[in-house]
Amino acid sequence: MKPFIESLRAQMRTAGKQRLEKLGLTLDDLEKIPGGEIAIAAIEPQPGVLATVLLVDTTGHEAETRELIDTISERLVARKATLLGENKLTPQVTTYLLPERTEDAASANSPAAAVAPRKRQVAIAQGTSALVVGDDPVTVAQVLGALTKGRVDCLATLQSFDAVGTQCCKDMPARAAPLRWFIDPFGYAKLYQAANPSREKRKGPDYVAILGRQGFDAIQGAGGIILFDDGAHEICYRSMVYAPPLEGRKPFAADRFDRAARMLHFPDSDTIDPPQWAPRKLAGWTAMQWDIQAAFASAESLVDDIVGEKGVFDDVIASLKEDPDGPQIDVEKDLVACLGKRMSIISDYVTPIDTDSERLVIAIETIDAQRVSETVAKSMATDPDMKKVDFNGHVIWELIDRSAAIPALEIETPGGSVIHADADTDTKQNRPKLRERDEKLLPHSAVTVAKGHLLIASHRDFLEKVLLTSGGEESLASTVDYEAMHKELNLLFPGPTCMRSFGRVDESIHPAYEMFRQGSMPKSKSLAGQLLNGILGDGKEKSERAQKIDGSKLPEFASIERYFGTICMGMQSLPNGWYMAGVALPKIQQEQEQEQKQPVPQ
Repeated sequence: MKPFIESLRAQMRTAGKQRLEKLGLTLDDLEKIPGGEIAIAAIEPQPGVLATVLLVDTTGHEAETRELIDTISERLVARKATLLGENKLTPQVTTYLLPERTEDAASANSPAAAVAPRKRQVAIAQGTSALVVGDDPVTVAQVLGALTKGRVDCLATLQSFDAVGTQCCKDMPARAAPLRWFIDPFGYAKLYQAANPSREKRKGPDYVAILGRQGFDAIQGAGGIILFDDGAHEICYRSMVYAPPLEGRKPFAADRFDRAARMLHFPDSDTIDPPQWAPRKLAGWTAMQWDIQAAFASAESLVDDIVGEKGVFDDVIASLKEDPDGPQIDVEKDLVACLGKRMSIISDYVTPIDTDSERLVIAIETIDAQRVSETVAKSMATDPDMKKVDFNGHVIWELIDRSAAIPALEIETPGGSVIHADADTDTKQNRPKLRERDEKLLPHSAVTVAKGHLLIASHRDFLEKVLLTSGGEESLASTVDYEAMHKELNLLFPGPTCMRSFGRVDESIHPAYEMFRQGSMPKSKSLAGQLLNGILGDGKEKSERAQKIDGSKLPEFASIERYFGTICMGMQSLPNGWYMAGVALPKIQQEQEQEQKQPVPQ
């Protein structure tokens, strides 16, 4: 991996993408000075201002720290930074003013900018066995002072932070030196928007605002701990989402939150195991409990808010039932009410690896399979893009020509982007049949009802593999590596859970690794690849993003795959949120267990 690591470092330096670089630091610098913990934080010192601060415990490395401060100063001067005079408010802080960038000037003149962008600064302070560097001098001074004096409003006094830390630190070894993280998701998202205004006036939905209006701001915090090599595991991971019920609401109740956030209802189950139809050779499996009926009942306000017009959701549901040219199905009674609470996802890939190699099947438990099957048939029979295929006694509906995100049953709105009421077009004329978009999440999808589940697949060949799996030695549950991870999950969660997952890391990352190595990740047709393109792309239709990092120096996957083992994770619903924990085991442990299971020669 050395050639790639060196190449990656060079690319990050050239592109200026390192978060530390704006503070005059590099990752190499931080190898020389720490005598203890390193912490980095995004802080809101005043409304609408996003400050970054780095704190390093330099115990035993004070001389190296002074040398580093001199180096930082030289770098900043080389970047034409100006040393500012001493400030009475921050006498212990050395501050440099960085030159204005072209993009800063453009943002300042942008019609979307509510306020001019903050001047870029680097503030440096050395305390007793500590280095503090940030982009806001007042914040740096406050952190430096708090090291000796403390502060009454420190992060530890935040209820969400305390709850997350208490839950995640249970039974953690005292000598552990973990990676810890915490975020106020909505607070950070709003602050980031305010501090980084778009150069162009934004059209369409503001998803941060929409999710807040729909009650998802009930999620007040999320955090976790990652512990490396604790003796039994390569990685031990624990995290919690802190979302206490609204005042006067009961924990675990379907109405613990308001509006669309009520779809966040994941009831625990005593047993969550791989279904017998999950093939033995898989990259990964995940199953979770989800109250689908509650989610459907809560979706109306969210859909209307995204589209920007009240009544759109009801119109779509009504058209599916009443339109003489449509399937004439009652979605709530004929489909949603006939589904259970267990949803499973299995994934794999085919070779040779290319942009369309990854495979997945989404399975939703049915409580009335016959009625779901009839509903699917009515829906698909009226869709000219669907082809009926008979396979081994099962009826499969396969998508042809054009495609949809999830084939299926959402005739009017199956996937893709939504035209919002803010767009410069007539909203009613543009209530989209979203399958008209060219880019689809599952362009080769197939659907059937079998084995007690509604099965939605990315490709028909993988669905057929599932249909042919009959259990026993053919199934995932019988494999040695799954059994090992099952034991680990039972130790992490001796009681009920609402989600469990298992993954073979080498199989899970192999397709993406090859795409990245070939520079083809932006062309990937996998679900993850297309979501990544949507996040990192420029947002323009039919525009293909450029791969940000050159992966051509990565080695052949065969030379490193032996280092990847298996991972597992579980999730449990709590009165005040959700707790997740998981571990990673090395592959060598699986091989040893396999040998132990082999019969002794007579």
